[in-house]
Amino acid sequence: MTAPKTHHTKTYVLLFLLVVLGSVGNTILSKGMKDAGDLDISHFASLVAGAARVLASGTIWLGIAMMLAFMVCHMLVLSWADYSFVMPFSAIAYALVPLLAFLFLHEQVSAARWIGIVLIVLGVVLINRTPHRTTPQGNLPGTTS
Repeated sequence: MTAPKTHHTKTYVLLFLLVVLGSVGNTILSKGMKDAGDLDISHFASLVAGAARVLASGTIWLGIAMMLAFMVCHMLVLSWADYSFVMPFSAIAYALVPLLAFLFLHEQVSAARWIGIVLIVLGVVLINRTPHRTTPQGNLPGTTS
């Protein structure tokens, strides 16, 4: 069994990686898809040509790799922290994504969105003030100790 302090630290490291990998991975995927151009699915030949452009993009593959790493982090952190803690905490990505879109994709982010982002960050601060695990390990409903 892992010491509580180490477990606590690992949880926050994984949550940080989860937020960064998911946000950056999605931003890179967006960039790759914009570079690949609009996908036309009206004809089979157009669909094949679009798929070939997508599959040939190194940017898209990098985004996919980051999203796979995100998924691994997500599964790991869910194995030792409460779902009701992890999911609201991971909402901090909603603050990072518009920032990345503004900085790297040159998208315009309205004042209303920024206000919403501030509210999300405040919610994450409140969530962070609660324990990351309230259920003792091995005491989940439907399991035997």
